[in-house]
Amino acid sequence: MRRSEVHAAESVACLNQALNRLKAIWEEIGIPEDQRLQRTDVVKKHIKGLLDMMIAEEDRLRKRLMNSIETCRKELDVLCTDLQLPPFEGRTMLQLEKDIRTRLEVLMKQKSQRMKELKALYKQDRELCDVMCLVPFSIDTDSVPSLERLDEYRSYLVGLAKEKDRRHEEFVDIKRQIVGCMEELDRLPDTSFERDVVCEDEEAFCLSNDNIAALRLLLGQLEERKAENVRECDSYRRRIQELWERLRVPQEEREAMAEHRLHSRKKNMNALQAEVERLEELKSQNLKEVMEAIRTELALFWEKCYYSLQQRQDFTPYIDDVFTEELLNLHEMELQSLKEHYENHRELFEGVTKWQESWTLFLELEKKATDPSRFNNRGGNLLKEEKQRADLQKSLRKLEKSLKVQIDAWEEAQNREFLVNGQKFLQYVEAQWEVLRLEKEREKIDRQQKKSQQMEQDLMYGTSVKTPSKRRLAGTPTPGKARRLNATSSVSGATPNSTLRSAFGGTVCRSPLPRTPMSANKQSLRTPGRLGRTPRTVERNKENMSLQNGMDLRGVLKAPAASSVSHCNASINSVASTYSEFSVIFQHVIQANFCPPLINPSNKHASQT
Repeated sequence: MRRSEVHAAESVACLNQALNRLKAIWEEIGIPEDQRLQRTDVVKKHIKGLLDMMIAEEDRLRKRLMNSIETCRKELDVLCTDLQLPPFEGRTMLQLEKDIRTRLEVLMKQKSQRMKELKALYKQDRELCDVMCLVPFSIDTDSVPSLERLDEYRSYLVGLAKEKDRRHEEFVDIKRQIVGCMEELDRLPDTSFERDVVCEDEEAFCLSNDNIAALRLLLGQLEERKAENVRECDSYRRRIQELWERLRVPQEEREAMAEHRLHSRKKNMNALQAEVERLEELKSQNLKEVMEAIRTELALFWEKCYYSLQQRQDFTPYIDDVFTEELLNLHEMELQSLKEHYENHRELFEGVTKWQESWTLFLELEKKATDPSRFNNRGGNLLKEEKQRADLQKSLRKLEKSLKVQIDAWEEAQNREFLVNGQKFLQYVEAQWEVLRLEKEREKIDRQQKKSQQMEQDLMYGTSVKTPSKRRLAGTPTPGKARRLNATSSVSGATPNSTLRSAFGGTVCRSPLPRTPMSANKQSLRTPGRLGRTPRTVERNKENMSLQNGMDLRGVLKAPAASSVSHCNASINSVASTYSEFSVIFQHVIQANFCPPLINPSNKHASQT
C-alpha cells in the first residue's frame, strides 16, 4: 500500500474519530436529536466545502502541469527537428510498468545482499566478542545498512580480528612459559584459572583483558619463584664450593653433586640443601682446618681491599687461638662483609690494583735506569726500557686523574672517604711519589759522597781512577810507552787530556797545554811504534823533574823540609780525564797546603819559549 493511501485512511479514521467525539459531547450535553441533525449538517457542509476547495486547488495545479508539459513537448519537438535528432518518444504505460518492475528487482536484490553481508558480519562480530568478552558493534540488524555503514563495520571487524590474533599469540607464549616454570618448580596447577590455562583447549580460553592481565601476573609470580629458587640454589652452590675448599673434599665426592650443579628444580634445591647441611656438620668437626682456610681467604681480601695494618688489627678474633663455633661465625661474617665491600667497589679496587701494578713496574724500570751495567747492552733494550718508563709515567698520571674523578664521585655518593692502606688514595699516591723522590735524592747524595771519598783517596794514596777502556787513537801512547815516559818523567803531548808521569812514582795532573800542530805529529802518526821526543817536550820534562826541591826521582820528599813532609806525605796519583777534573783536583791540592804547584806560569812561559 502506498503511503498516500495510508494517509488517506488515517484521514478518514481521524474524521470518524472526530465525529464520534462530537456525538459523545452532544450526548453528554443533552442536545436534542433535531439540533444534532442541524449541527451534523453544518459539519458536513464545512468539511465538504474544505475538501472541494482543496480539490479545486489541486485540479488547477494539474492543469498547469499539463499545460507546461504540452508547451515543453512542442519546444522539444522543435529542437529535435533543428538538431536533426530522432523525435522524443514518451514512455507508454506498459514501458513505465516494465521499467519500474526491473528497478524493483534490482533494488530487492541489493537489499538481500546487504542484509546477508550484515548478518555474516554480525555473526563474526559476536564470535570475536565472545572470545574477547567485548561488546558487539552498535548497528541495527533489522534495517538495511548503507554502503558506508557496511564499510565501517568491515574495518572494525578487521581490527578486532587482528587484536584477537595478537591476544591469542600472547596467550600461547605466556602459557608455554607458565608450563615451563611449573615444570622447573615441580608444581601442578592449583586454582581453576591455572587449570584452564594449562589443561584446557587453547581455543576455549577467553582472551579478555582481565584474563591476559591475570596470565601476566601468574607468569610473574612463577618467574619470581623460579628466580628465588635459582638464587637459593646458587647460594647453596657457593656455600658448598666454599666448604669443599675449606674442608678439602676429594674430587670424587664433588662429582656426585655434578647433576645438581646445573639445574635449579625443587629436587636439585633439596639435594643442595642436604649437602650444605652435611658439610656444615663436617665443618663443625674440623673447626681448626676450616678456620685456617677462612683466615687465608680473609687475608687475601684484606690485600684486595687495601686494608691497613690498623684495620686488620681491629679484627681481634683473627689472633684468637681458641677455635669455637662462635669464632668461626665471626670470621665468616667478616669475610662476607669484605666480599660485599669488594664487589660493591670492584671497579675502584681494580683501578687501584692497576695503578699499583704499573707503579711496581715503573719502580723496576727506575732501578734499572741507575744500573751502570745497562750501558753494556747492545741489543737495543736500553732504548726500549726508556720508552717504556716514559709511557708508564704518563699512564700513571692519567690513571691517577681518572681514579680521582671516580673516587670523588664515590665519596660524594657514599658520604665517606675511600681509603687505601689506611689513607686517602691521592695521599697514598703522593706519598709513593715522595718516597721515590727521596730515594733518588739519597742515591744522588751517596754517589756524591762516594765520588768525594774516591777523590780524597786519589789525592791521599795515589789511587788511579780507571775509566772503561776504549779504542785508542792512532797517536795515543800505549801503556808500554806511558811506562817508559814515567821512568824518564817525560810528558806525552798527544792530547790535552793525557797524563804526566812525575818523579813521585805516580800520576800527576798537568794543566792543559796548547796542542802541537798536526804537522808536528805527522811522523808519530805514521810510525806509532816510535814515539819521538821533541825538544819542547824534553824541556817540559826537565822543568817538571825540577819543580820540587828535595824530591828524588821516585817522588819521595827529602828530609830537610820537615813541615813539607807532614803536608806532602802522599803523591798525586789521580788521572784527570778532563780539564774540569784537573781544576777540581788542583784546587784540592792547593787547599790542602800541598807542595808548590807542579806547573806555574813562569815554567809554562819558559817551556813555551
